[in-house]
Amino acid sequence: MTLKFARLGTAGNEQPAVIAQDATGAEKYFSLKALTNDIDGGFLASGGTERTREALNKGELPEISAEGLRIGAPVARPGAVVAIGLNYTAHAAESGATPPEVPVVFLKPTNTIAGPFDASPIPPSSEKYDWEAELAIVIGQEASYLSSVSEAKGCIAGYAVANDLSEREYQIPGAAGQWTKGKSLPGSTPLGPWLVPATDIETGNLRLQTLVNGEPRQDSNTSDMIFDPATIVHHLSQYMVLEPGDVIITGTPEGVALSGRFPFIQPGDVVELEIEGLGRQRQEYFRARAGAHPTTTASVSITV
Repeated sequence: MTLKFARLGTAGNEQPAVIAQDATGAEKYFSLKALTNDIDGGFLASGGTERTREALNKGELPEISAEGLRIGAPVARPGAVVAIGLNYTAHAAESGATPPEVPVVFLKPTNTIAGPFDASPIPPSSEKYDWEAELAIVIGQEASYLSSVSEAKGCIAGYAVANDLSEREYQIPGAAGQWTKGKSLPGSTPLGPWLVPATDIETGNLRLQTLVNGEPRQDSNTSDMIFDPATIVHHLSQYMVLEPGDVIITGTPEGVALSGRFPFIQPGDVVELEIEGLGRQRQEYFRARAGAHPTTTASVSITV
């Protein structure tokens, strides 16, 4: 049985749920309130996936309606969001970079996490806001100085879709160009719609796609990744402690606006991202006003 963990409700008030098939094969939502208050590091580290399977098999989780509810990020605000750059061969080429011999690592603020369907703000002065469809890793066990890639694989709780939104003028050109500036903007890490357990999906050959206003942009496969998820977790563990609930976004394939082949995101644009087996995101973009709080909490109906 493939599970899909989700968090439903208004921002800051999400309730934990799991999507699973019933006896007829139909997908239904079940509340996880009997097992946990939230889908977070504590739940993942304490065998939450296995406890959920057991409770479902025993019929202990009540079915719920998700009609009209907002879908939040599938894990509560993580302690860290770690990102990997230039991790697809073709994307490195379109960026004019040599494929890296070791992972390129940077950090994103945890307050960049947004729901997968939330309205997404373009910074007030931005002219080069860009999409990046990425496979996200969610950590399930503490990872520190791991001895092997095999050990690292056991620290992965599951996977999700992420969009690593990037302001290229802030990130790259001139002496002031810095990755942190270009990758830390409000709402710039939409995550979800689901967290799929690592035991339920193989990530070595998944199709990734991005559409902008219905037109194809990215269409690639995780088989083009330079460093696979377990290798990334092992590498990062040599330099930092990864804790349960932490998120790692693993790089994007070719087809971004930075390539020069496509225009950057404009107000009113709709960007859709999908990874095979992990679901689909959809964001509508608006221009944030200087001095205004950049809300990313627009409610939408669930589509799965």
